[in-house]
Amino acid sequence: MNSHKTERLHALDSLRAIMMMLGIVLHASNTYVVADYGASWPLKDPISTAGYMDWVSSFIHAFRMPIFFVVAGFFASLLFHERSSAKMIKNRVNRILLPFLVFVMLLWPLVTMAFTYSNSVFAEGSNPLLSALAGFSSLHAFIPQRTMHLWFLYYLVLYSISSFIVGLIFKKLPWFTNKSSELFSFIIQKPLLKLLVFSVITLVILMIMNRTWVATSLSFIPDLNTFIFYAFFYFFGWILFKSKAYLSSFMTYDWIFTGLGIGLFTGYFLMDTSALSIQVIMAIKSVNVWLFIFGFTGLFIRYASNHSAMMRYVSDSSYWVYLLHLPLTALLPSLILEWSMPAFFKFFIVMSGTALVCFVTYHYFVRSTFIGAFLNGRKYSRKLNDIKPPVLVARTTN
Repeated sequence: MNSHKTERLHALDSLRAIMMMLGIVLHASNTYVVADYGASWPLKDPISTAGYMDWVSSFIHAFRMPIFFVVAGFFASLLFHERSSAKMIKNRVNRILLPFLVFVMLLWPLVTMAFTYSNSVFAEGSNPLLSALAGFSSLHAFIPQRTMHLWFLYYLVLYSISSFIVGLIFKKLPWFTNKSSELFSFIIQKPLLKLLVFSVITLVILMIMNRTWVATSLSFIPDLNTFIFYAFFYFFGWILFKSKAYLSSFMTYDWIFTGLGIGLFTGYFLMDTSALSIQVIMAIKSVNVWLFIFGFTGLFIRYASNHSAMMRYVSDSSYWVYLLHLPLTALLPSLILEWSMPAFFKFFIVMSGTALVCFVTYHYFVRSTFIGAFLNGRKYSRKLNDIKPPVLVARTTN
């Protein structure tokens, strides 16, 4: 047994799970925003919209995927350095590539029909159900045309391959690797310095892209901007693993960074940005994302580092919940279209209804079945009492 094996990092496990769960909140809110999201979210309730829903949607979008890729990079690095490069690739194939290939096929018709049905209801179409089914009159229609919300799995596969190659190269350059880790460790222990350094790097990336934020590509053809932008956060997490001894430093100014992040985001959201240059907007968003990354990560390390059976259950379920949620958040708004209530309550019903269906199906049809084993590597008991800390598990299995 490896005496240096990293203990289960409950805080980062929980952080990753919550970022995935926020997909429900994000996509449930998108139907009720005032702004036009175009093809990226073609649904808009014709009766109920509200400006505060724009804040909810934009707020989550400002940090969710960058934080997710930081944590994904961290855990991929853990696999690479503590198990082996071969086991890391095998794990990524089993946990990412295969689920992507299976669920992109299974979900494509469900997602397409859900969006088509709701759009037809919103447009007062004659027969929404026929409209939803009409597009699948041939087998060709069942072939996915986009990665949908599974784009992050697609890019995780690309990052897994890239980090595998980079990791092997760095193993051949121990002097460079050690010096890089020392510099990185020095930076992340200095709250203001790390905020400055990584904000500036993000700003440079945005300036090269000539965009205020990345426009995530859903194409099966890799998009260079999407790849480079999120690769930065992924490799930050990858390098962070080598400096994991300093994770506690994230608790320094965690509340302050989170508060500043919310304040800066809200101020930018409310202001008239037409007078701001594109470079200023880039700078604001660059600082904002790192305030959130350092702030939220610090808060999770502070408050979620201990074992929690409930949080472990949520973490185990997050993969399934994220896979299933999109067609539900697209379909449910059409079912409550005629309900006379403010946008927030419709949003809450869609969010809650989606979460309920996702968790019920996970509990009864996934957690202790072959589907759960396919997604998470093993089957789990449905009883919360059976979820024990790693030390207790080791004792009871001896």
